[in-house]
Amino acid sequence: METSISKDERMWGMFCHISAFAFFIFPFGNIIGPLVVWLIKKDVYPFVDEQGKESLNFQISVSIYAFAALLLSIILIGIPILIALFFFDFILVVVAAVKANDGFNYKYPLSIQLIK
Repeated sequence: METSISKDERMWGMFCHISAFAFFIFPFGNIIGPLVVWLIKKDVYPFVDEQGKESLNFQISVSIYAFAALLLSIILIGIPILIALFFFDFILVVVAAVKANDGFNYKYPLSIQLIK
């Protein structure tokens, strides 16, 4: 754990990741949730700025992958990919939230870096 990162900063960094679960409440919540947290706290906490960008990049990437899998579901290969993608997203969001709460800058695998 990095000691220079305050408890509040770590908590908001964790919220950047956890807010992606807003997808269960409304469409595109996985992008809107982290975007709202990031926009509100990015200028207050540098750690939240980093974690917000990571979360947004990953959720946008997952949405792109899900759209591609949806197109592939026409030939039935996309359905297993969508299921695997759901679990991949869920598990990595939990891991990233725990790491952020511990003060570590988590980098998602397979994330397209659209926001720098």
